[in-house]
Amino acid sequence: MAISGLGFCCRSHFLFRSPPYMYCIRKVRKCSVMAVETTLSEQQGFFNDDDGDSELTSHKTVNAGVVALKWKKWNAKELGITSSMISQPTKVVLKELKRKGYEVYLVGGCVRDLILKQIPKDFDIITSAELRQVVKTFSRCEIVGRRFPICHVHVDDTFIEVSSFSTSSRKKSSSSDFLRKPRGCSEQDYLIWRNCMKRDFTINGLMLDPYANVVYDYIGGMEDLKKAKVRTVIPAYTSFQEDCARILRAIRIAARLGFRLTKETAFSLKDLSCSILRLDKTRHLMEMNYMLAYGSAEASLRLLWKVGLLEILLPVQAAYFVSQGFRRRDKRLNMLLSLFANLDAFLAPNRPCHQSLWIAMLVFHKALADNPKDPLVVATFALTVHNGGNLPEGIDIARSITRPHDSNFSELDTQDLDSDEKLKMEVMDLASLVKVALRQMTDESFVSQAMAQYPQAPYSDLVIIPLACYTRVLRIFDCVKGSQRKGFTPRRGNKIDYEYLAMGKLEEVQYVFARVVFDTIYPAYLDQRPKTRSAA
Repeated sequence: MAISGLGFCCRSHFLFRSPPYMYCIRKVRKCSVMAVETTLSEQQGFFNDDDGDSELTSHKTVNAGVVALKWKKWNAKELGITSSMISQPTKVVLKELKRKGYEVYLVGGCVRDLILKQIPKDFDIITSAELRQVVKTFSRCEIVGRRFPICHVHVDDTFIEVSSFSTSSRKKSSSSDFLRKPRGCSEQDYLIWRNCMKRDFTINGLMLDPYANVVYDYIGGMEDLKKAKVRTVIPAYTSFQEDCARILRAIRIAARLGFRLTKETAFSLKDLSCSILRLDKTRHLMEMNYMLAYGSAEASLRLLWKVGLLEILLPVQAAYFVSQGFRRRDKRLNMLLSLFANLDAFLAPNRPCHQSLWIAMLVFHKALADNPKDPLVVATFALTVHNGGNLPEGIDIARSITRPHDSNFSELDTQDLDSDEKLKMEVMDLASLVKVALRQMTDESFVSQAMAQYPQAPYSDLVIIPLACYTRVLRIFDCVKGSQRKGFTPRRGNKIDYEYLAMGKLEEVQYVFARVVFDTIYPAYLDQRPKTRSAA
């Protein structure tokens, strides 16, 4: 059968499990912070003992302003960083620039992730070479960006971002108003310090020399890694005014790492939350994709809701949270969060999904939230989506499910579906409702009304789904027409092809969609509950 590769047809004992590496990543979050803490205790510290949440607690205030922290060079090997943790394309670029005699460093989030034993989403390089010299060094390289140009160096089927010290020095920043150059800096150290001062968050201000095995820290990044905090380099209010995109990056980083925002960062973020509307829609989509497509979607949605950004970015989903009586600090699960928690189980920073998948999840959930359906209908719908539209086969497999469904979701409403014809009609109705939900989520007037009944919420008519993505999402569900689409080739095996998933290949997206929906409606843990004896 075409659906056999999905693997959840009629075996009540079947368990979907997160890929093994996901367990490793989740365990690393606490362990890696502990590892950093151990390393810090073994080496002589240089931070202020004050553990308060003020942005300037790591600096000493004097009449003339704020002097910089004592800076520190850390042994990369003692921090657990090895060459094998750096991607091969990145090594190619580093090696070639170094061979030409240029200084090269890894910088930003990749250094942070290497220290935490996380998988970096990408690797960024900064070099002493001018950008034009970088272009001459590599045959497949171009300069991108107008305000702050960088190089994209293409290696195989990926590209590495390379920036230059000379270019970064031209970036305007308020950091010099708050921090002073450390004493005793060599010319090389001064270049590194000046670049670190222009970073957004302290934990992104670390720089690694992969050849000398040295990590440079001038702004307290290691201390904030140990404390699991997201702190701006300069006072948060100033930082977010300087670049409102940092607001979204703060959420993304905190959610992915499981870190806390410092108090001043959180308060400033809330005060300036509406400033993100100044960003264009492509930037909103990019940041939302970083949050929802890389394995930390549930945490991102919770944090967006907690700080009041969800009603700006996704007003429809914010309205759902309100309708569920979901408080800002609520620890409970609802169906929307459960869907994305199950999606997270399959994803990682180096194994993302295409944006069409998480948009399809949002749309599918909205349709169910507005019009609850029987669990059997939902299962049949998901099976049919995966199976290229073969509804009769979807019905046969769905009826063989013996696992109990989760009865806690208001989106599920048990119905009498004794005949296949009734079930078929309900599935077709759900397919229509999903398409309606997709149209609504791309309609500015509809989106603007989502939170209208909640006057305290900020106004937003933001639609982040572009036309091209709308069409892709429509194709995911368009097959549910009662008969299998022509030319459909059954997918084989249970293993996810992450290259295809990132590219948005239709069959791969449909497969993962079906698995996530099934895991949400029929969670494996319900099979493991002890059975109670019926009364005699």
